[in-house]
Amino acid sequence: MTDELFDAVTDGSAVGPLGFWRLPGGFDTLLAQWSTAGPVGYAEVEHFGGVGEQRAAVWADGALVLGPLYVPEGQSFPSAGSPVSQALRRLGAVAGADGDEFLAVGLDRHRHNEDWIPSGNL
Repeated sequence: MTDELFDAVTDGSAVGPLGFWRLPGGFDTLLAQWSTAGPVGYAEVEHFGGVGEQRAAVWADGALVLGPLYVPEGQSFPSAGSPVSQALRRLGAVAGADGDEFLAVGLDRHRHNEDWIPSGNL
């Protein structure tokens, strides 16, 4: 979620009750609307030096169907996997030989949101 996208999609209301750091006010409603055409996911990952936090959610058919899932810094992922991996599975991703949906869909190609824009891989 870049600053520009945040400004473009926020409705100006306070951050919603889902617990995400950068989910713009009202964006969860927009994600639910978009999900009537197919499932939609939203995830936030903050890592530094190999430790961090993850949050993820998935909407389908106009409703929140997974999450919000949250694993704070210092806690192990549940047996179902990380929040992002669970969301990606719900969206149809299949883990590769390494067992990681994040890698299987190529989300490891860039470390920062802004790096996706010039790559053309949005």
